[in-house]
Amino acid sequence: MSEENVQNGLSTIQQLINTVMEFFVNYSFQVLGAIIVLIIGMVAGNWVNKTLLRMFEKKKMDVTLARFIASIGRISVLVFAFIIALGKFGITIAPFIAALSAMAFGASIAIQGPLSNYGAGLSIILSRPFIVGDTISVAGMSGVVQEVKLACTVLVDEDGVKITIPNKQIVGEIVQNSRANKAAEGVIGISYSDDPAKAVSVIQKTLGQLPGVIQNPAPQVGVQAFADSSVNMGFRYWVSTVKYFQTVYAVNLAVYKAIQQAGISIPFPQREVRVVSQPEKAKEGTMSVS
Repeated sequence: MSEENVQNGLSTIQQLINTVMEFFVNYSFQVLGAIIVLIIGMVAGNWVNKTLLRMFEKKKMDVTLARFIASIGRISVLVFAFIIALGKFGITIAPFIAALSAMAFGASIAIQGPLSNYGAGLSIILSRPFIVGDTISVAGMSGVVQEVKLACTVLVDEDGVKITIPNKQIVGEIVQNSRANKAAEGVIGISYSDDPAKAVSVIQKTLGQLPGVIQNPAPQVGVQAFADSSVNMGFRYWVSTVKYFQTVYAVNLAVYKAIQQAGISIPFPQREVRVVSQPEKAKEGTMSVS
């Protein structure tokens, strides 16, 4: 290697070192300041989020709306810190806003589905047709509301299965909201020879003794229908949604045993068949051949 090449290599390294040193001399404080601002912004954002949640919890505000407002507060603090950090380098935010607006306009055409979910989610959060902990039935699904997000609503059924419903499938549809509980119905047939008032009393007493049956509102018991073989006694009651099937099965068994112990008969389906014999037709006459 010639002496000239060595000198050129050393010169290049020296220029690189000078450039790095110049950068750190000119921008070290700006970079350090930007990092400090971002760290402060993250800490302040988390503090704002937790503070708002605690304040809303004390005021017993709706959980869904409280989480949404707290999240907006945290994001606002982070955005403000990011703008200040950019200012440390002398960068204005106006070009970024223009670029983001153009990107948002183009993306809105390609992702209309997700955007409609976000719009529907915002409508749900603000109008609050249901809140976390309510039991809703919508789009053929039923469960307890676990979380309401901007894009979707998460339900949980009795088996612990999570059901995620896009918010655009909820807004504009018929939503059944029974709060934390769910109505259950049952029916049992008794003989026409038994007293229906006695059956009503037995069923009401049974429903009042079962721990899983909610007493406010009170269960309803009465004659539901007059069937071919029995008088059908109907009963309606409220149960916790997370124990719906468990309670329904226990109630059906308890009612069946109570009816039998009370001496009320549960008839089998019966059908009466009558056979009517037709008399032999009389001969109209005889024909003789001479």
